[in-house]
Amino acid sequence: MSTAGRRLGSTVLALAAAIALLTNCSAKVAGSAGPLGQLDPGSAGGMPVNSGASGPRPGVPDATLPVTNSDHGEMDRLAVNTLSDVDDYWRDQLPKVFGKQFKPASKLTSYDSDGANLRVCAGHENTAGVVNAFYCDLDNSVSWDRGELLPGLVQSFGPLAVTMVLAHEMGHAVQSQLGPLSGVNNATPSIVLEQQADCYAGAFMRYVAEDKAKHFQMSTGDGLNKVLATTFFVRDQPGDSFKGQSAHGNAFDRVFAFQTGFTDGPQRCAKIDVAEINGRITETAFRNDEDAAQNGNVPITTGNLQRVGRALNQVFAQSGAKPPTLSTAKPQQCSDAKTTSPTAYCPATDTVSMDLAKLKVIGTPTKKGSGIGDFAAFGEVASRYVLSVQKAANLPLDDTNTGLRTACLVGYWGAAMKKGVDSLSLTAGDLDEAVAELLTTNSLIAADVNGKAAASGFTRVEAFRIGFLQGASTCTQKFD
Repeated sequence: MSTAGRRLGSTVLALAAAIALLTNCSAKVAGSAGPLGQLDPGSAGGMPVNSGASGPRPGVPDATLPVTNSDHGEMDRLAVNTLSDVDDYWRDQLPKVFGKQFKPASKLTSYDSDGANLRVCAGHENTAGVVNAFYCDLDNSVSWDRGELLPGLVQSFGPLAVTMVLAHEMGHAVQSQLGPLSGVNNATPSIVLEQQADCYAGAFMRYVAEDKAKHFQMSTGDGLNKVLATTFFVRDQPGDSFKGQSAHGNAFDRVFAFQTGFTDGPQRCAKIDVAEINGRITETAFRNDEDAAQNGNVPITTGNLQRVGRALNQVFAQSGAKPPTLSTAKPQQCSDAKTTSPTAYCPATDTVSMDLAKLKVIGTPTKKGSGIGDFAAFGEVASRYVLSVQKAANLPLDDTNTGLRTACLVGYWGAAMKKGVDSLSLTAGDLDEAVAELLTTNSLIAADVNGKAAASGFTRVEAFRIGFLQGASTCTQKFD
C-alpha cells in the first residue's frame, strides 16, 4: 500500500454514505467481471474440494517425445510427461470444441540457462541466461530452462507448477492454430494473448483435477492452491503496465484468467479480448517514485495499523454499528471465540487485537521469500474488523459461509482504498499480496471468527474478487 495517497475525499465519502446497512449496500466498481459459476464453500470451480495426492502419478511409464539437448533428468521427464498429457487433451478438445485438428509441437528443446547458448525459435532466440519457457509460432516449438526455471518452480510450488507453466505455453500453440477462432492476429496485445493462454492452461488443469490425465493427478484442495500460487511467481513485476509489449498481467488478473478456463472451459477462453481486458484488468503503475522505491509496501508499524483502523472505520461508517475497539496488544483469550494469530476478533468485547511483531513478518517481504507484503498483513486486520460488521448485521460468525463472506468484504474494503483513505492507498502489488495470502493454508482473510479458513483457495480468491469488483451487498447475497 502507499502512504502517498490523498486523504479521504468526496468520492470515498460518497461511497461510505451509500452503505445504509451492510445487507443493503451495493457500490460496484467499474469493470466488474461476472462470477465464475455458483460459489460454494465446499467446492472449487464446481468440483468438490478434496485433499488427495497431487503431482506425477506413480508407476506410469514416462512419455517418449523427442527432445533436443535433453539431459534425460528429472526436469526433462516432468516437462515431456506434461506436454504428452497436454497433447492428449487438445487432440480431444480442439476438434470437439472448435472443429479443428490439433497439431502437437513440432520441436521440443531443453536447455540450461547457465550453460552453452542455443539458437531456438527458428534461430531467432538465444537461451544463454534466459530463465524462461516459451512457445514459438515460427516453427511450432516449445523450449524450457531445465537449469533454473523448472527446479525453482518445483521447489516453490511443487511439480504441478511446471505442468501449469508448460500448459500455458501450449495455450499459445492453441491460439496460433485457432487464429480467428480465438480472436487473435498479429495486432493482438500481449495481455490478451497471455491471459487467453492462462485460461487454456486452466481448462487443461481441470482435466488433471478430473483424474483424466495419464501422467498427473491434482487435488482440488492444496494441489490446486499451489498451482494458483504459481501465478505469484510468474506475474508481471509490480508497477508494470498491462499495456506493455510483453505484459502477462499481475497475479490477481492471471488467477482470474486461469479460473475462467478451469470453470468454463476452452470455448470461454477464446472470448477473452481487448474489451474484456480493459473492463476488468487491475494491473496498475506505482503512484509515484516514493511508492516505487518501496515496491508498493509500507512498514508495518503501530502508526500504519492505526491508519488501517481509521480507513476501516470510514469505509464501513454507515454499517449501523459502533466500530470495534482496535488494540495493538497481543490477542488475549476470548470467552466466545478462539484466539487467532496474528490478529483476532473477540465478539464478547467487540475488540480486534493485533500482534505487531507477527504482522511485521507477514507484511515484510524478504530475499529469502518469507513474508508476503503489507496488504497481506493489513488484509488480515481487515478480516477481523469485518467480523464485527457482520456481527452488527446479525450474521453468523462461524458458519460455512463466514470465511467467504469475510474475504468478500475485505475485497470491498480494498476497492475503497483505491481512492485513498487517511493517506493510505491501494497500490501496485497489493492485490497480488491478497492472492498470496488467500492461498496459504491458514488464510485469515478468508477465515471465520475461530480462524477456520474456507476449504478452497480457488473460492477464497473468487470471493475476494467479487467484493472488490461488485460491492458489499453481493457479499451478503452470495454468502448468506
